[in-house]
Amino acid sequence: MPNTLEATIDIAAPPEQVWSIVSDLKRMPEFSPPTVRVQPLGKIRTGTWVVNLNRDGAKYYPTSSRVVRYEPNRAIAFRMNENRTIWSFTLEPIEGGTRVVQRRDIPHGVSWPVRRMIDSILGGEQPFEANLVSGMNETLGKIKQTLES
Repeated sequence: MPNTLEATIDIAAPPEQVWSIVSDLKRMPEFSPPTVRVQPLGKIRTGTWVVNLNRDGAKYYPTSSRVVRYEPNRAIAFRMNENRTIWSFTLEPIEGGTRVVQRRDIPHGVSWPVRRMIDSILGGEQPFEANLVSGMNETLGKIKQTLES
C-alpha cells in the first residue's frame, strides 16, 4: 500500500476561516464519512494525541494518532499509530479564497498486520483506497459547502 492519496478543492473563504474548521478535529465527524468521533487529548498543537472512532459500513474501529505538524492557517497533519500513515490538510491562499489539499502519505510503508487486515476485512487495497479518496472528496465538499453557504 505505497500509494499517496490526495484530494483538492478551492473554497471561496480566506485561509483563517478554512483553518477554523480543519483544525477543529472534534468537528471532523460533520465532514468525514468514516469518522464517528474524534477526541484530542489536550489542546491541538504538534505532539497532541488524538483518539478516533471510525466506521466502514457496519464495522466500527478505533484509531489513535499524534499531531506531527501544526502551522496555524497553513497546515495540520497527524500520524496514525496503527498504520503509520500521515493524514494532512494544507491550505494555500488563492485569488478569491483558499485551496485545500487533503493527503494521505505512507512514508515508511504499512506493517504486515495492517496490510492483511485491509486485504481480509476491508476488501483489498484498491477498493479500500478508492473508498478513502471518495471520502476525502466528500469531506472537502462538505467543508466547502459549510463555508460558502
